[in-house]
Amino acid sequence: MATVVMVFGASLFLGWASPGAEAAPQTPNIVLLLMDDMGWGDLGVNGEPSRETPNLDRMAAEGMLFPDFYTANPLCSPSRAALLTGRLPIRNGFYTTNGHARNAYTPQEVVGGIQDSEFLLPELLKKAGYVNKIVGKCICEVPEMAWVPVSRHMGHRPQFHPLKHGFDEWFGSPNCHFGPYDNKARPNIPVYRNWEMVGRFYEDFPINLKTGEANLTQIYLKEAMDFIKQQAYKQPFFLYWAVDATHAPVYASKAFLGTSQRGRYGDAVREIDDSIGKILKLLQDLGIQENTFVFFTSDNGAALISAPSQGGSNAPFLCGKETTFEGGMREPAIAWWPGHISAGQVSHQLGNVMDLFTTSLSLAGLQPPGDREIDGIDLLPAITQGKLIDRPIFYYRGNEMMAIRVGLYKAHYWTWSNSWEEFSEGVDFCPGQNVSGVTTHNQEKHTELPLLFHLGRDPGEKYPISVSSPEYQAALHRISPIVEEHEKTMIPAAPQLNVCNPAVMNWAPPGCEKLGKCLSPPESTPKKCFWPH
Repeated sequence: MATVVMVFGASLFLGWASPGAEAAPQTPNIVLLLMDDMGWGDLGVNGEPSRETPNLDRMAAEGMLFPDFYTANPLCSPSRAALLTGRLPIRNGFYTTNGHARNAYTPQEVVGGIQDSEFLLPELLKKAGYVNKIVGKCICEVPEMAWVPVSRHMGHRPQFHPLKHGFDEWFGSPNCHFGPYDNKARPNIPVYRNWEMVGRFYEDFPINLKTGEANLTQIYLKEAMDFIKQQAYKQPFFLYWAVDATHAPVYASKAFLGTSQRGRYGDAVREIDDSIGKILKLLQDLGIQENTFVFFTSDNGAALISAPSQGGSNAPFLCGKETTFEGGMREPAIAWWPGHISAGQVSHQLGNVMDLFTTSLSLAGLQPPGDREIDGIDLLPAITQGKLIDRPIFYYRGNEMMAIRVGLYKAHYWTWSNSWEEFSEGVDFCPGQNVSGVTTHNQEKHTELPLLFHLGRDPGEKYPISVSSPEYQAALHRISPIVEEHEKTMIPAAPQLNVCNPAVMNWAPPGCEKLGKCLSPPESTPKKCFWPH
């Protein structure tokens, strides 16, 4: 649901010092910029015809493009939990068993989150002396921070606050900018600075749903640039920049509204692109661009159900957000590292957002935890040496492995877009793309004879390879042992997204007393969450 841009300082590999700086950091800076619901096809460098992403396109021209990069889940919260832990959602508990292959996320009423036994990236980076800041949406980025009530008067447990999990600073919100709400049945989402809220969306941070005007991206940009300036010549820093302007309801500031050929969604993309350009220029102006590694990607595919005015493009791939077809899980991705990556490189390394966890630790000179399965790999050999690392990509939806990619072959063991009931009511995750026998509205099991596609010849997953062909048999001969080993060694964590309770919503966040914005929560009524798809 969002695009990820990681910026890592590279002083681990090349010592640096700015003019006037007394000492150089010994480990690289890390900045991660995470967009929301931005699709593979939204970038000019990936073929978007209006070419309205000049800064991202320039970033690719100066760095390395990853056309085969994936998320760990086709929905924001589990994907971002996977990024921060380096582990599949089924391993870190960020999934549900309330239905088979159901997408679950973190609306205000969800009780669970990432378990305390998980190690988060900022917590580990602290061991290498990093100063860490998160800007923007937190609950999707750090889903373990889901608020849990301890009493009717204190709506949230402080131990789930991001500053308790390795971040030193936070400006942003614990949920997406949904709303506005009446503060009776459901509260408006709070915005935080560090430990306390400083207001609520639609009240103190306006979003005009009619015009799409909101100044949030500019606020988030200033927070990022101020932090970079503060930390440029001090300790190594990790900046997690997680704007959500491209998540419906999309928004843009007044200067960008009406400037795109793609409507309001395009306006939001243009403002994000402009902001990324300013961040990269700041790194250059500060003289730390060669000490900063930048990686841009997204947490899931564009929400085609909201397109075109409120959603993006996953072209040329099938379907979008919520599905395990390519459009739901293949993401735009760019690495930028002046002095280390030659301009204009393209890597066909199979990558995943979980790799950003392991790659970040490698850049910081740290090893991933050795007492658990880590699904992310270190991408530095691919980035700095051009190597290709043989690894599979697993496509999970809730508690089910739906598909796997090995090389250029993708095998679907289950297919499902959404139910006939939803589809008949206009909920369509594959508008204009329904493929008979593939984008099924019943959960179809293919474990005996998986649907097999060659993504090089057929990126749109329209033409399954004949099960009687030698090509099918040869591909399955390679894929089947990988699936068997994965399933044999998989130990699912306890599901954390099964229980919902209106009493845990953002009624009385820390700091509400000072602002006169505390709301009375309802009685605690825990129940099973309902996840329709």
